[in-house]
Amino acid sequence: MYEKIGVIGAGSWGTALAILLSESSTAVCLWGRRPALTAELVDHRINSTYLPGLRLPSNVYATHQLADALDAKLILVVTPSKAIREVVGQMVMLGVPPQSILVSCIKGIEYDTGMLMSEVLASYLPHNPLAVLSGPNHAVEVARKCPAAAVVGSADEEVLQELQQKLFLPSFRLYTSEDIRGIQLGGALKNVFAIAAGVSDGFRMGSNAKASLITRALAEMIRLGVALGGHLETFYGLSGIGDLMVTCFSCHSRNRAIGERIGRGEFPVKTQGSMKMIAEGIPAARSARQLALKYSVDAPILEAVYQVLYEGKAPYNALWELLGRRQRHESDSTVQPHSPKS
Repeated sequence: MYEKIGVIGAGSWGTALAILLSESSTAVCLWGRRPALTAELVDHRINSTYLPGLRLPSNVYATHQLADALDAKLILVVTPSKAIREVVGQMVMLGVPPQSILVSCIKGIEYDTGMLMSEVLASYLPHNPLAVLSGPNHAVEVARKCPAAAVVGSADEEVLQELQQKLFLPSFRLYTSEDIRGIQLGGALKNVFAIAAGVSDGFRMGSNAKASLITRALAEMIRLGVALGGHLETFYGLSGIGDLMVTCFSCHSRNRAIGERIGRGEFPVKTQGSMKMIAEGIPAARSARQLALKYSVDAPILEAVYQVLYEGKAPYNALWELLGRRQRHESDSTVQPHSPKS
């Protein structure tokens, strides 16, 4: 058990992790950017915006002061991907103990650089032990202690063993992996494909079509993920097909919900503007498409989602163009690993 755990980000996932890990620590400090949100967490012990109906355990305390969460042996970074540099920059200025383990729980790819969230963290805090966490984990179910599993990745075997042992909980099974890149790529790419699955739901295309779409999305995930340095087997695991399935099918999925609304005729800009929480598949579509072009990876579903979100393409036209692609052998796809830094 940890004496203290810091959670940076009081959105739905950050709040859920704080609730969950209260069983693994004497104290959990949950930092939120907005004073009004942290005031509600302090005064009423609930997060009505992002995780309504669930109370914080007594050993979870919220704060608007980032420094309060940094003097912990374990620090989970759970900000939106677009905010990571700003927040981590503040962490550096305030000071992070070099022995603190940093765990990225963010599912995103930075657009301008193509960097994964662990790479951004490492560029600011190179001396801290680093890990990543991902898997088929909807926040509300994790917070309710519904059975779930996740994978934690790190290049440091001692860090992996420590996290697996100290974060062991009856409702949350933790597996380990050294494939930091693959874990993060699966977590980021599945959000893009969940938007496509939601469009399928909006069109009422049926279960056959949706299952086919998700299967071909997995093929794209593998092609692009391996090209970017991920391990093939990772994409058949919790952070790959596991996360892809839950995000494409669940009623809790923000990305699937956005896609469904687009499929029902809403304009993407209007849909995005009306949501309280960030759907990471929207920025990830742009980042992943950029990488697919850079490494010459065939990703037609990814390209279709990008064109609908960023180029104003009608979802109906994007769908029929996908269906009209040349016929091919099912295994007619070459998985070529590349060096993402080449």
